[in-house]
Formats: sequence, C-alpha cells, structure tokens
Amino acid sequence: MIVYGRNPVREAIRGPREVSTVWATEHAAREPWLEGLPLRRASSEELERLAGAAEHQGICAEVADYVYAEADALLERDDAVVVALDQVQDPHNLGAICRVAECAGAAGVVIGERRAAQVTPAVCRASAGAVEHLAVARVRNLADWLATAKESDAWVYGAAPAPEAVHYGEPDYSGRVVLVLGAEGRGLRPRVASTCDQLVSIPMRGRIESLNVSAAAAVLMYEILQSSRRG
Repeated sequence: MIVYGRNPVREAIRGPREVSTVWATEHAAREPWLEGLPLRRASSEELERLAGAAEHQGICAEVADYVYAEADALLERDDAVVVALDQVQDPHNLGAICRVAECAGAAGVVIGERRAAQVTPAVCRASAGAVEHLAVARVRNLADWLATAKESDAWVYGAAPAPEAVHYGEPDYSGRVVLVLGAEGRGLRPRVASTCDQLVSIPMRGRIESLNVSAAAAVLMYEILQSSRRG
C-alpha cells in the first residue's frame, strides 16, 4: 500500500506497520522527522504517479497492508467505546471518523466487509494517519455483531433523527458503549436501528436537516467522553 501526505507517512513510520520505502521531494526531505531515514528522492510528478493522487504534499511511502482487528476484542475493557458504521461508503468520512475516534480515545471502529469504505490510502490521508494507531475491525453482518456486543454487556446507541430518539446528552454512557452511525442520506438501516438499545439525536437549529456523519461522530464521541469524565 502507498500512503501519501506528511501526516499519514509520519504516523505510518511511528505506527506498527512495516515501512519499506519512503519517497520525498528535495523540499519535503528537509522535514526534521525524516532525519536519519533512508529516502528516495522523487519529483512531484513521480510522487503523483506513485500515490495516484495530487495531494501527496511531497512525500509518500510504501507500507505493509493494513491489518484489521478482531471486532470482539474491541470490547475487552469495561469502559470501551466503539464506533460502528452502517454502510458508510465515503472514504473521506471513514477517515475523518477514525481521526475523531482515535483523538477521543475510542477502543476502535467497526465497519462492514461489504458496501462500506475500507482502509485505503485515501482513508489514511483523510484520517491524518490516525488509522495507524486505531483498531479498525470488519464484520460480515453489523446487526448480528451488535447483538453479540450486547451479550458482552455493551449498551448500543444509534444516531438517528427518529421520533423515539432522545437528546444525545440524556444517556450516561457508562460501561461499554457502542455508538452506531449510518451512512449520510440513508441513516441506519431498519434492522440495525432496531438492534440498538436506544436511539439518540442531535438537535438541528438551522435549515439543514442533518450533519455530515463525521461531524455527528465528533459531537457524539465528545459527549461520551465528557459523560465519562463527569461520572
């Protein structure tokens, strides 16, 4: 896999994946964190061909394939918080959510094996390298996995603007928590929503009906973080 951009490459070097080759332009090679590393000099055009994108910021690296975590292992801690995504297909949204989850201290992110964005170079770029330090797991059937999570004493909260949803600040979010977010435009699928213990909503004060899924993830994740601190 070729990751590109300053933050994704820097975090790949800091993370557990093997980095076999780093290419950089003359200017980018002056970055202090690259000091002592064997670099291959390359032009901006060469980097664009390697990365398959123009947003390489003068640096890219060949790294080992991303290793997905086991979903059940994410709930080992008594206070684990896991973000589960129901068919989020935009790689930029997945990357942004992974960045929020990592910054907020989540145990990991669960995605589907099909009809969902996977960890690709674009996701690495959108996450600013957060995926290098965050466990991302794949499951065959999200609703089935949520039922398994509930058997592990996790409370499952789905984000949805449904009539039965409560204000996102009402739950105390204690213990193991799984926060489920649906794809923008479609939201949670009915079976996934029905598997949740409770639906939560973010009030909309303007004329737009909903937040981007990554923005909603940020609001809800930090409410969960604040709730645990209050507890």
